[in-house]
Amino acid sequence: MTDNRHIKVLILGAGPAGLSAALYAARAELAPVVLTGMQLGGQAALTHTIENYPGFPEGVGGPQLGELFQKQAEHFGAKVEFDMAHEVDFSQRPFKVTADSGDYYAESVIIATGASPVHLNVPGEVEMTGRGVSYCATCDGWFFKDKKVVIVGGGDSAFEEALFITRYASSVTLIHRREDFRAGAILQKRAKEHPKMNFILNTVVTEVNQGDKLTTLKLKNVKTNEESTFDTDGLFIFIGHTPNTQMYKGQLEMSDLGYLKVNDKMETSIPGVFAAGEAADATFKQVVTSAGMGAAAAIQATRYLEEMEAVHS
Repeated sequence: MTDNRHIKVLILGAGPAGLSAALYAARAELAPVVLTGMQLGGQAALTHTIENYPGFPEGVGGPQLGELFQKQAEHFGAKVEFDMAHEVDFSQRPFKVTADSGDYYAESVIIATGASPVHLNVPGEVEMTGRGVSYCATCDGWFFKDKKVVIVGGGDSAFEEALFITRYASSVTLIHRREDFRAGAILQKRAKEHPKMNFILNTVVTEVNQGDKLTTLKLKNVKTNEESTFDTDGLFIFIGHTPNTQMYKGQLEMSDLGYLKVNDKMETSIPGVFAAGEAADATFKQVVTSAGMGAAAAIQATRYLEEMEAVHS
């Protein structure tokens, strides 16, 4: 076991929670190592403009905010590794984390692996991903210049992404399975007043046509059961997220929905293992709350390591 693989604080995930934890752990001179996983900057990096993160009155680009988080953490000595964890063993300390590049051994672990978009699970969805079906308007909106686009969802992210795509698409139709939306009042008002926005309520997508590119969707009205075909060039799906916590099953306590259970100090069911951000937050799911949880987790990890040192000295 080489020394560079034996670390005091190992952070899994490089979104707002992971990078905030890295900043705090680095300032405590714990030389934290962050494993980025697939998405540097987390889901926030997929958002075109974040308008509700304090300190940016004009809003800030998601990727830009992630970059700033990373620079600040690295400035104080955090190390960000483009590596992905696959397996963890929390049964003994040091905790063992197996990643693409080999094993890491950590005195404490902060889990900030976030969440992934929920799929509709309808025929054609998987096959047409990248050929008209997308889960990220910021990444793919530009490809739909002057085209017709459908958004599925009724929460903040569905409305934010729908409004974002209006700058490219000729029309944006938001389809929602209920009568009412969960999105905030300001977003709803903006969308309803936008000339390019249309709404289809009490309706679900039942099938995505397969071919070289997306041309039609099959829809079904959930009240009347009436089925119809809808012409569109793009389908963007924003119906929620599933926490990326499968790797910890059987080792850490989690809710029925798969969120890691933490107390008010971000402690999981195993001492020395902490969780922050959307892997442990079923309620708020904001950049600012994830960052706050990350900071709290790192402060608590620092205290935990101090206590362990006191015991063994």
